[in-house]
Formats: sequence, C-alpha cells, structure tokens
Amino acid sequence: MNRLLQKYNETVKPSLIKKFNYTSEMEAPKVVKVVLNMGVGDAIANPKLLDEAVEELTQIAGQKPVITKAKKSIANFKLREGMPIGCKVTLRGEKMYDFLDKLMNISLPRVRDFRGVSGTAFDGRGNYTLGVREQLIFPEINFDKVNKIRGLDVVIVTTAKTNQEAYALLEELGMPFAKAAQ
Repeated sequence: MNRLLQKYNETVKPSLIKKFNYTSEMEAPKVVKVVLNMGVGDAIANPKLLDEAVEELTQIAGQKPVITKAKKSIANFKLREGMPIGCKVTLRGEKMYDFLDKLMNISLPRVRDFRGVSGTAFDGRGNYTLGVREQLIFPEINFDKVNKIRGLDVVIVTTAKTNQEAYALLEELGMPFAKAAQ
C-alpha cells in the first residue's frame, strides 16, 4: 500500500472529519485525480519538440500522455485548428499517490529558492493548480539529455466542496504551502 494513501486513511481522514464536523466518513474530501499538462507552443515550428515533451512527461508520470490539439485557429501564432500543441496525462489510484508523494517530498524541495507553494491557487470547487517552471526538478529527468527547459501544470482534483476543505486536505497530506498563505 502506498505511503501517502496509508497516511490519508490513518491520520488525514479522521482529522478532517473532526475539523469540519462531518457526519459520515464518506463526506471527508479526498484526492480524485492528478492531471499533468505540458504545453509545447514551439511544436508549431518544430514537431520534434512535442516528441521530446511526450517522452519527458512519460518519465515523470510513469504513464504515456495524450497529445492535445489546438481547439481553434489563431492566425497571429500561425496556429491551425487540430494542430498538436501539447500533451497531458491523468493519474488516478496508485500512480496518483506515488506521484503526489514524489512531488511533495522530493521534487518541490529541489526548486531553487523554494519557500512553499501558493495557498491561493484553488478554483473555488476544491481543485488546486500548481505550475512547475522546469521539468528538471523531477528525479527521473536526466539533466544531460534535456534540450529545452519546459514547465508543466499540475492540477490536483479533490472531492472537497470549498477551498478551505481542499487546503486542509492538501496541508494534512504534506503539501508545502508558503507560510503567508491563508
């Protein structure tokens, strides 16, 4: 059993039930999925860059990503509808908890001048979005093989109904929020 899932079941869930006075154990918020998204705008000019991004995202997530295509044409960016411009991967279950554990305990502390993640990046429905500036913070990425530094978005989807519930859930799980937050 995953370390983070075990922590959730043994300490986080009872703590949240007590804190928010839930009547049922099923009311306690939990993490449903984690979506990793890497936009590769340069793929318009050089499609090979998209292959590199897919390879890196596969290494980070441990699962093959789906290539995302442009929804509409934008003339100023020389972009046509249907052109491949990025990739994303959705993690659930065991892989999701493994990724979150790795993100919170290994990758985020490797960020230069890291003071914690923003506590205000919630969407009002209990989902949290985090932008990572460079893929090099992940231990799977070989620094020597990286041609271009790319960022990626990490969206953590929870069953929490409010931002406070989601914040409490992620904080208990070990998300390193900045001290000035909330």
